[in-house]
Amino acid sequence: MDEKELFLKFWDREAPATRKVMSRIPEDKSDYKPEPKSRTAREIAWVIVMEEKVLADGLEKGTIEWQDFPLPASMAEVMATYDRNHDEIAKRMHALDSADWEKEFRFVYGDYEISRGTGYHFAWEFLFDTVHHRGQLSTYLRPMGSTVPSIYGPSADEQS
Repeated sequence: MDEKELFLKFWDREAPATRKVMSRIPEDKSDYKPEPKSRTAREIAWVIVMEEKVLADGLEKGTIEWQDFPLPASMAEVMATYDRNHDEIAKRMHALDSADWEKEFRFVYGDYEISRGTGYHFAWEFLFDTVHHRGQLSTYLRPMGSTVPSIYGPSADEQS
């Protein structure tokens, strides 16, 4: 198994759990944040959705470009965007030639270069960041009155 196959195996495996966690964010509590410096649940979910898009676009274009994406007004819009785009983004990533992942990429925010690395470097970094943000969201769920889904095994909320 080459690195592309390994990455995509994990990418595909993590996606259902990420979607489950985001889908548990109550619409009426999506502005919840545990303290003033934190992002809201909807903001974190939106970062996850946009990271997928930015990564796929960047791997195709040769430059990974982050920007400030307007936050949807509702979790329904966040989830609709995720559901509309995730499978197509995954197909695009699977279709990329392995050699494209080995090229050096710039990761930029406007005119500011954040870092440089291979496509593999950024793919793994974005996946780990998604898992990190999913973990943040899982800690928000109970205080918002929701339940935590199983991620790598059963959760206390799903055991009888």
